[in-house]
Amino acid sequence: MKQSLRIVMAQLNLVVGDIAGNVNQMITAAIRARDEFHAHLILFPELSLTGYPPEDLLLRPDFIDQVRGELMRMRRGISGIDALIGYPCASGKELYNAASYVRDGEVIATYYKQLLPNYGVFDEKRYFSAGHAPCVVELRGIPLGITICEDAWAVGPVEQAVRAGAKLILNVNASPFHIGKHQEREQAIAQRVNATNTPLIYTNLVGGQDELVFDGGSFVMNSGGEVTQRAPLFESGLFVVEINASGPVATSLAVQPALEGGVYRALVLGVRDYVNKNGFKGAVLGLSGGIDSALTLAIAVDAIGAGAVQAVMMPSRYTAAMSREDACTEAIALGVNYSEIPIDGLFDGFLSALKNEFAAYGPNIAEENVQARVRGVLLMGISNKTGKIVLTTGNKSEMAVGYATLYGDMAGGFAVIKDVPKTLIYRLAHYRNQLSTVIPGRVLTRAPSAELAHNQKDTDSLPSYDILDAILELYIERQYSVEAIIQAGFHATIVKRVVSLIHRNEHKRRQAPPGVRITSRAFGRDWRYPIASGFDYAGSR
Repeated sequence: MKQSLRIVMAQLNLVVGDIAGNVNQMITAAIRARDEFHAHLILFPELSLTGYPPEDLLLRPDFIDQVRGELMRMRRGISGIDALIGYPCASGKELYNAASYVRDGEVIATYYKQLLPNYGVFDEKRYFSAGHAPCVVELRGIPLGITICEDAWAVGPVEQAVRAGAKLILNVNASPFHIGKHQEREQAIAQRVNATNTPLIYTNLVGGQDELVFDGGSFVMNSGGEVTQRAPLFESGLFVVEINASGPVATSLAVQPALEGGVYRALVLGVRDYVNKNGFKGAVLGLSGGIDSALTLAIAVDAIGAGAVQAVMMPSRYTAAMSREDACTEAIALGVNYSEIPIDGLFDGFLSALKNEFAAYGPNIAEENVQARVRGVLLMGISNKTGKIVLTTGNKSEMAVGYATLYGDMAGGFAVIKDVPKTLIYRLAHYRNQLSTVIPGRVLTRAPSAELAHNQKDTDSLPSYDILDAILELYIERQYSVEAIIQAGFHATIVKRVVSLIHRNEHKRRQAPPGVRITSRAFGRDWRYPIASGFDYAGSR
């Protein structure tokens, strides 16, 4: 490369559907990149005008019309710096996931994404047609190849751009987080870079969007497959990339957090953006004295501030004294608004109303679930009155096997730890206490219990969580068969029971609120099993 280039990676937190607001943010970023950093080019994330994923908004003609208008406004608002802008581009009857290269108000070139992901959380083939041609533009004598996200994950588009003359690949992304995702990205990009001996700039979106969290972590890789620059994870910002005759100039490498730190920050960002982007006045949750609600409370406070969080302890005759003490200690440590609403009177009132209907039956889980539903009613009442969203506190292990009550502890607007296995809950709690001690020690050591009956323990109904979570990971995330899990060393009876519980409780998960996705397969976009099914999942027939 004979010329030098200064390129800015705009790692922005954009809002799906707020096209005008996104354009305002992008124009401001471009002006800053031009005036403060003296950059020649600014790269915006994939579908930056609309936010990602816009889903069925893309099917609305009025939405696409607004995209056209705001793109024109953005072109007029940026001068003195080139910009690569992501947006849905309508051409005839086709809609493309596009990126246009804009210079002084004019579209120099437009690239259409070629590899449309249609797996996991992605549904791009539902909306977009695939492009076929490379796109290479020249800036200060350097040919730049444009690609979008998935185009750099597999053989094809990058190689095509290099054959068309590209000496530097620009790759704009909306790549969501899951555990280990940032390492996966860099490994995948290294394969393309090494295959073509061509450096690449990878710009990623940041922010929470419903169940997805986009973690940023934009980076630059030289022609030898070495990361020379990495932006922080989970943070918005403009990051300057210097390109000289030898390629990308090595500069700051943001540290990739350990697993617990990365997951915790993803959860915090997911909650913050869900609450704020949806316009809630704060959050309220039931604080039981157990580890799940303790961790959820800490995440909520770190996300939106103690003043916006309300915690309610709703003790019954089965609530241990230590639970009430620990809940109060947590609330004080985190500085939230805290109250107690005893539910025994309400519980007795429900049992009295149901007396005739229950008369022919002995006590069973129905009475336990009434307690959970009383609590759900109270929390939703507070939510309706205050405008605060109810955060539920159930974890992935419980959601997988149905150890949760519809319209009870599942009642709420956002399920913070819905995709966090119970064993990881403990690790995250220890991590949070390393930042400041907010969860009492005995919460971390006592046997977990729903406290809906005398001396109740989770293990009365479930395998130990270390065994349960191992089986769930193999079955849900790795898609092992029942036989393969048994061959991996797990007891056949336990495996078949767990798998049976997973599918018997699909109807519950369909009615659960959305929650932050942190694994490679969450109960949301990734998981689409039928509720009514004759398939013998457990192999027990």
